[in-house]
This record gives sequence, structure tokens and C-alpha cells, in this order.
Amino acid sequence: MADDALFPLCRSADLSDGGLAVPFDVIYGGQTCRAFAIRWQGRPHAYLNRCTHVAMEMDYQEGRFFDDTGRWLLCATHGAAYAPDTGACASGPCRGGLVRIELSEIDGVVHWHTAWNLRPFTF
Repeated sequence: MADDALFPLCRSADLSDGGLAVPFDVIYGGQTCRAFAIRWQGRPHAYLNRCTHVAMEMDYQEGRFFDDTGRWLLCATHGAAYAPDTGACASGPCRGGLVRIELSEIDGVVHWHTAWNLRPFTF
């Protein structure tokens, strides 16, 4: 598989600004991980669902990552806050930024991109 393969994730309409995330599974560095895609200021973004403070999933309910203000991605367990457009640590007990997954939107469909250490999860 090429490092730049594209995989359909969801319809563009499934992601609304500051709304629920679309979860998906990936193999990252040889481990199965959850990931999520969100829309922020009109653009889709995706990250591993793994807090940098302690490697555990961040959402308090399936697909809920934004804080009450709708401005930050928040780890429900540790309170670490991340910028939705870059995954950079904004406050709290972060150890760097979230692991970014490249996305593209083509003809109303959001696709995620593989990389040398990122592959689709297959059953």
C-alpha cells in the first residue's frame, strides 16, 4: 500500500462545525487505535483519540470532544485542551500535541490519508 492512499471516511455533511466527531479505527505504529474526525471553521481535521498526558481515549461520550465553549478539544479525564485546527496543546496536562491524520474532501466525501506508520484497520 502506498503511503498516500485515501480511504473514504464519511459524507462531508456528517461533520458540522464544532459538532459531533466521526470515529474510525486505524493501525498506528502497529497498534489498533481509535481516531476521530471533526469540522472546525469549515475544514475537516482528524486525530488519534489519544490524550498526550496519558494514552487513553479523550471523549466523555462517543463523538463528543469539544468543550462547553465549542472552542477546544478536551480530554474528559484529564482536562487537557487542544486546538481543533492543529491538535496543539492549549492548556492542561498535555505532553505535546495530538497525532494528526491528514484528511481531504472530494465531491462531498471526507477521506483520510495513510502514512508510513498509519494504516487502515482490517477485520
